[in-house]
Amino acid sequence: MAVRRKSSIKRIRVDKRKHLHNLKVKTQLKKTLKKFQALLSAKNIDEAKAFLKQVFKQLDKAAKKKIIHPNTANRKKSRLSLKVSALKK
Repeated sequence: MAVRRKSSIKRIRVDKRKHLHNLKVKTQLKKTLKKFQALLSAKNIDEAKAFLKQVFKQLDKAAKKKIIHPNTANRKKSRLSLKVSALKK
């Protein structure tokens, strides 16, 4: 059995904690996106437009913390905006 250094043991602990936090953020983001999709499918345009700001905020925060890639966040924001504007017509 290999002997572990104190620093490697601490790194494992820290990584586990970060992983759980990132997982929590991703799960919350997915729930928010699903709720937004539900608003779109129900054709609640006004509610969807108001909720879009909250979705953007969560995407930006996740991208800033490097939980998701910044380009992924921008792509999602763009596509969601297009869906909302398509409903307006």
